[in-house]
Amino acid sequence: MITVVFNQKGGVGKSTITVNLAAIAARRGLRTLVVDLDPQANTTRYLLGEAAESAEPTLAEFFDQTLNFKLNPRRTEEFVLPTAHENLALLAGHGALEELQGKLESRYKIFKLREALRELAAQFDRIYIDTPPALNFYTRSALIAARWCLIPYDCDEFARRALLQLLDTLEEVRADHNPELQLAGIVVNQFQSRATLPRQAVEALIDQGLPVLEPYLSSSVKVKESHQKSLPLAALEPGHRLAQEFAALFEAIEARTAG
Repeated sequence: MITVVFNQKGGVGKSTITVNLAAIAARRGLRTLVVDLDPQANTTRYLLGEAAESAEPTLAEFFDQTLNFKLNPRRTEEFVLPTAHENLALLAGHGALEELQGKLESRYKIFKLREALRELAAQFDRIYIDTPPALNFYTRSALIAARWCLIPYDCDEFARRALLQLLDTLEEVRADHNPELQLAGIVVNQFQSRATLPRQAVEALIDQGLPVLEPYLSSSVKVKESHQKSLPLAALEPGHRLAQEFAALFEAIEARTAG
């Protein structure tokens, strides 16, 4: 099962959501792959720590290989890197992805990620794709490659308006390139239950009939600690309230995407 975590807005928790859902899947014995398409490579650093600086080969090298004929190209599985977590592997992001984007667009390499993940599908039970905060070559590649899409939502009016545009983008990709793409749900992130505006924002989505997943993810400084230690919260402190919310969210997503 291939799931993309997608939102054009930055700071909505895409990397945190991607890594923690993947870590939970891996801890439950599912062979799990994380794909980091963001040139900022935050997900790669989250999983590898300081080793991210020297990690190779990366997705930049994978995409560069699609642009140039090589007598002995690397096989797709050679780009998969291990992590310190059992059952959890990574296709690493890199800053050079930014430089490659224009060439990849002009050469119409938009289906290369889908081809690669289909090659790897037999080796993994779950694949999670983290995307950059933009609608660009890499996010479109991810939407074309995925079966399911999760949209992080951070409970303000600007986010609600942007969400409607995201849904239009999903429909466009489904119509033009990937008829199997479905919205798995909207993930409410950094939710403050005692505040009126976040509650109203979520209720507005539900009133529109949109698939808002529960539980909502609460705000916690523990997330920053997990980033600093390069440990998913689900591994750093499984008993923490937010870690338990991630676990319950994982179950909700599994139930919704079953079959």
